[in-house]
Amino acid sequence: MQRKVLAASLLLFSSALAQAQVTSDELHKMLADALKDRSVPAMGVLVIRNGQPQAQAVGGIRAKGSAAPATLQDSWHIGSDAKAMTATLVARLVEQGKLSWDAPLKQLLPLPGMRAEYADVTLADLLSHRAGLPPNSDEKLIEATRKDPRPLSVLRMEYAQRALSEAPVGAIRTEARYSNSGFMIAAAIAERATGQSFEELMREQVFQPLGMQVDTAQAQRGQLLGHKKGKPLAGPGSDIPPFFAPAGATVRLSMTDWSKFLVDQMAGERGQGKLLSPAGYAYLHAPQGESGSALGWGVKTNWPAQAPMRMLMHAGSNGYWNALVALAPDRQDGVLVVANAGEGTGAEQQQMKLVMKLMSDIAKQQ
Repeated sequence: MQRKVLAASLLLFSSALAQAQVTSDELHKMLADALKDRSVPAMGVLVIRNGQPQAQAVGGIRAKGSAAPATLQDSWHIGSDAKAMTATLVARLVEQGKLSWDAPLKQLLPLPGMRAEYADVTLADLLSHRAGLPPNSDEKLIEATRKDPRPLSVLRMEYAQRALSEAPVGAIRTEARYSNSGFMIAAAIAERATGQSFEELMREQVFQPLGMQVDTAQAQRGQLLGHKKGKPLAGPGSDIPPFFAPAGATVRLSMTDWSKFLVDQMAGERGQGKLLSPAGYAYLHAPQGESGSALGWGVKTNWPAQAPMRMLMHAGSNGYWNALVALAPDRQDGVLVVANAGEGTGAEQQQMKLVMKLMSDIAKQQ
């Protein structure tokens, strides 16, 4: 009798697993439909199931005016989706005793001219967009850093000082107000505490432990390129100035390498991550206050209506690319979608359709 029950259970499990499978051919068909929107030269999608990449596909061309097809090996710019990587770096430094979640900004970064409203802001406030900071500091000065020969860490410290001298746009530690400045200030704190550049820290603390190949140089002709008003961009001006990396500039990588980070984020909650303790991952992924904003992630718990599941989500763009990710860590499932088109195109809409369709299919598998 027990053997029959076990056999029936295995049959049901096998059936459910089969229903959950998605193939590369199916993903190619979805991409072909999405790429009927001619404003998007290329897109890619990767599906994670049961904690492992299950299938991926790309479609389209590397650059408008070129016949070269996009490939699975190409690197995509993920914009602010890299904020989760910055937050993970900070969490690593906290667990190493080099930083503290509870220490106030007046101790972590005692800069002259800091407004009193920011004195008690914490790293968690900065990384969850709850520090009351404006989205960016002076954008003309951000652009001017391209020609500034000084070390990037010096430029970041100057940025932090300037941002912290500006009036808050809202009350601290209440609702989330999206701010790149919070991540720039957090990076300046990390650089001050360790004596290392943000770039060195990311390589040593995040990319290398996960075996990720990340290209932080500007894209060149012949590679997959972002687009502005339908024209491909390469070299200088094809990305946000490199000193802005902590907020989501410079990170280009293949979907496979991005998935290594995403798989680790989910596995970490089950004690199988390579970067943090289970409590560290849980802290990163927990909404701060009632904001729905975690550290480098947005949290959604009421979708889809018929089978709600906890999702970690984020979108990223430097204006010339688009990337979107949704994870269901309780199920160890997720979807990431990338495109080499940004503002003024249908990339974001097409990506959202793909993610919602694939995540809805995941939610149906009980």
